[in-house]
Amino acid sequence: MSLEAEVLGALARAHAAARRLALIGTDRKNHALVTLADGLRSSTDRILAANREDVERARAEGDASAFVERLTLTPDRIAAMARSVEEVAALPDPVGETLAHWRRPNGLEIRQVRVPIGVVAIIYESRPNVTVDAGVLGFKAGNAVVLRGGREALSTNAVLAELIGTALVKSDLDPNAVTFIDNPDHEVIQILKRHPELIDLIIPRGGNALKAALAGSAVPVLPHFDGICQTYVDRAADLQMAEEICFNAKCSRPSVCNAMETMIVHADIATQFLPRIAQRMRAAGVELRGDDRTRAIIPDARIATAADWDAEYLDLILAIRIVDSCDEAIEFIARHGSGLADAIVTQDAEAAARFEHEVDSATVYVNASTRFTDGFEFGFGAETGISTNRLHARGPMGLKELTTYKYIIAGHGQIRK
Repeated sequence: MSLEAEVLGALARAHAAARRLALIGTDRKNHALVTLADGLRSSTDRILAANREDVERARAEGDASAFVERLTLTPDRIAAMARSVEEVAALPDPVGETLAHWRRPNGLEIRQVRVPIGVVAIIYESRPNVTVDAGVLGFKAGNAVVLRGGREALSTNAVLAELIGTALVKSDLDPNAVTFIDNPDHEVIQILKRHPELIDLIIPRGGNALKAALAGSAVPVLPHFDGICQTYVDRAADLQMAEEICFNAKCSRPSVCNAMETMIVHADIATQFLPRIAQRMRAAGVELRGDDRTRAIIPDARIATAADWDAEYLDLILAIRIVDSCDEAIEFIARHGSGLADAIVTQDAEAAARFEHEVDSATVYVNASTRFTDGFEFGFGAETGISTNRLHARGPMGLKELTTYKYIIAGHGQIRK
């Protein structure tokens, strides 16, 4: 069988499953999710064994440490995956929710009602937890989900996909409701993007190579790409708070998209703040890169080039920029950020209000770490990723973001004149 025939067969089965899944009640969907959570816990050793194969292969191929960190599962991470599945099960089912209801002068009753999108294909790299997160969210939102992970996590993803399929079968549901395409050939992406009659939406999570691969897609694409997050330490910042927030934003998990990549510091507090945060960052192994004013205060920082202001390091590297005003900080963020998550640390209510209003990012923080940009932290149970688009969803994508709506109109014989 050719690769195209193989992929099209999987898509056709997912398309058929989507029509049936849209009609399934909440209790049946939740039963499958609880069964999956149990399966994840009972299969921890098997998942870890498969993951070790993937990690060892990635290390042997010389993949970057940040890449390997995103790939690696631990017992705690598997337990967190199981908890997130249970949290999704506990959330209200968005399907069938009435968003608005009104009556026209002619007596027509109009309701706007949430419905599934249909078939959602999710293309992702390195992080095997996406297999579970994306699969369960799309499923509970009534969509058939087509998962295409990268070759680097093939062994882990295969086990996770099998566990999802088993949970669906045990719940007397069509296992094609969550389909995993295990062929790592890059041509799979080209096939997916050519078939809008079988796929309603593609959600890609990855880098520039994936972005390029999806150029010219005939299927609507909702990309989850760059995460260049910035934190501005204002002149009115509580410096101890700023130190804790910036350290957490950079160091708690530097390999993820909501980690801080650039720290912007007001000139009025730079000589007080930068030496203390630099000492702490260095102790954590962070390489510092700064502009000339930063290097006058932190002489051992490397010179930041123009490329550093637009870099998503996903590693223990931090760019530092000194500015003279909140205006300059906001302008810098607009020019160099990716629109995913940006933060201000300040005790000045006026500066905070301006930052909230003027920074055009999916998530904007006042006195908190950008690391909270995450579906689990937002109470969504999990996420398919974080969208920096304006349409159709923005920020962490949970259940509601994986639905659309239709209008249901009830009359009693009206005709249009």
